Amino acid sequence: MRYTAGQINYGGRVTDDWDRRTVGHLLGQHYDLAVVRAGHEFEPTGTYRQLPDGAVLQDYVNYARALPLNDSPELFGLHPNADISCAQNNAEQAALDAAGALLRQIPHPLDVKAVMEKYPVMYEESFNTVLVQEVARFNRLLATVTQSLHDLARAVRGLVVMSATLEAVADAISANAVPGLWAARAYPSLKPLAAWVADLRARVAFLEAWAAHGTPPAFWISGFFFPQAFLTGALQNYARKHVVPIDTVGFTFKVLKERPAVRPPEGCVIYGLFMEGARWDPAAASVTESLPKELYTSEREREREREREREGGREDERESASQLL
Repeated sequence: MRYTAGQINYGGRVTDDWDRRTVGHLLGQHYDLAVVRAGHEFEPTGTYRQLPDGAVLQDYVNYARALPLNDSPELFGLHPNADISCAQNNAEQAALDAAGALLRQIPHPLDVKAVMEKYPVMYEESFNTVLVQEVARFNRLLATVTQSLHDLARAVRGLVVMSATLEAVADAISANAVPGLWAARAYPSLKPLAAWVADLRARVAFLEAWAAHGTPPAFWISGFFFPQAFLTGALQNYARKHVVPIDTVGFTFKVLKERPAVRPPEGCVIYGLFMEGARWDPAAASVTESLPKELYTSEREREREREREREGGREDERESASQLL
């Protein structure tokens, strides 16, 4: 039994000769005739012990119920401080697993050169410049996130030094918070880490679809890294088309009942707006009071409202969008 457990079962996982010798010594404390003697104690406190001769079933039941939930390191012949090392190893493994899981979710950077070739700078189309700038901003963020996760994984494995910055990244990931290193290079967001990553994937997917299929008929306004650049681009397009000074051009708004399939000849269509302290009533086509226990309303909430209205027999309401004119 000592050979099977020490050399084959456990020993097969231990590569260092001295570690294998230590494992054999620890197993030898339990694979011994003394452990079957009445009153034998497996560790100094006597919590784990052989019951005396004459013990009945109820004695064994009471003994089993009194055992602690977590085994003491001393039971295995280790020092009590072994718990600390075990907790550190578990934390490091958890950080390594979390970094790997996040790396699998982070999208790949977009090809800036290909986007610039397909959407060159044009006087009459400012959205080309907006797209290129957005791709560059998101690529910088993706590079920061990816590099820090790779560095964290290498630090946990002991290949590089665990710096204070990487420790802060690991602590934030364990707390499901966005690391400060990422937030400093990202767009404003108060989302927790899991929601932040999902939102990042959606934003990059929006840009990928734009780059692959052309300028969309409607723009996800809250998906931009820097929405102000998009709004300025819309003003520039109108001003250059009508040959008017851009500082004399402003926005007017109209809420549409459905998102158009083609790009409008004037202005642009946006979606993804949020309203705080009020909501849009599609039936009355006006702003109204918020629903009870609802602090803000998003486009998705309005879509759910329209679904409920369609189920009630009102099929004329479709997904709405806001048009900037």
